[in-house]
Amino acid sequence: MKKLVSVVLGVALLGTAAGCGDGSASEADPSTSAVTTPTAGTTTTTAAPAPPPKPAGPLTGAQYQASLAKIDQQIATDLRGLTGAKSGDNLADAMDTLAESLNSTAAELAILKVQPNIAAAHKTLQARLRAAAASLTGTQADNVDTNAKCGGVVYTSQNVQRKLTADLTGAIAPLQRFGLKFGTTLPDLGPEPADQRPSNGDVLVRSGPRGSGRLQVTNGTTDDVAVAIVTDGKPPSKPHLLVYVQAKKTATINRIGGKYHVFFKSGTDWNPKRRQFSAGCSFQKFDDGFGRNEAWKIDLQPTLLGNASTSDVDAF
Repeated sequence: MKKLVSVVLGVALLGTAAGCGDGSASEADPSTSAVTTPTAGTTTTTAAPAPPPKPAGPLTGAQYQASLAKIDQQIATDLRGLTGAKSGDNLADAMDTLAESLNSTAAELAILKVQPNIAAAHKTLQARLRAAAASLTGTQADNVDTNAKCGGVVYTSQNVQRKLTADLTGAIAPLQRFGLKFGTTLPDLGPEPADQRPSNGDVLVRSGPRGSGRLQVTNGTTDDVAVAIVTDGKPPSKPHLLVYVQAKKTATINRIGGKYHVFFKSGTDWNPKRRQFSAGCSFQKFDDGFGRNEAWKIDLQPTLLGNASTSDVDAF
């Protein structure tokens, strides 16, 4: 997809830069227990369908605890799909499976009869299970493949697991008040990694010869970007310069050597080891190259008045 952005050419430089319980069936109503259809000379009797079993209850504390233990065991089983995912597709499939399991569990709990004193905690548990399922199939699921490509499958899976624990934690305390245990198999991955956002204009990579080229970058977008100055003929994964430009700020890149192309990636949660954004990432490049020892100004804010086009590229 091409976008127009603003580029201004400077002066060419020559050295200076410009649930549990058994159901019990109720007794059938004699008036509806069978249907008799008279025919000529014969009588056909068809048994009416049995009514659905009514839930047993109210459950004892031990029986309800057994139901909670069953839920914990099922969550542990489903979590193996998240922790063992090798790709974004694997992770998305595991999230779908877990969401279906949580919704089914909530439905099974809804038909149980419980002691009146734990009714409120019982409803809270159902609500939190449904909320967790909704998170697994909402925006988080839509972005999981993209996030796995930029932040890595393990990092993305850990974020999904943290969100699952956060969604279900609200059901733990209400149950604990009655001596009931829940959430024993929920993952505990600790807090999210500390923010490692570089300062505006930080040079993250510099390699190769220096020259007189200069590039002023205005990031008019709402996301931080890492701008890669890539020597003509080289891949973006091996940039001549990689410079961090925070959202709504401007940075100037000096002493650029030779002809080059400009790539840039945006997102959130910068990972300094991978030199990647871990979530919401995108990757683009300017379609035209930049000459040696020239001064340019570029604005990354897409605009109809722009005089340069950009295209989406593979992750780098």
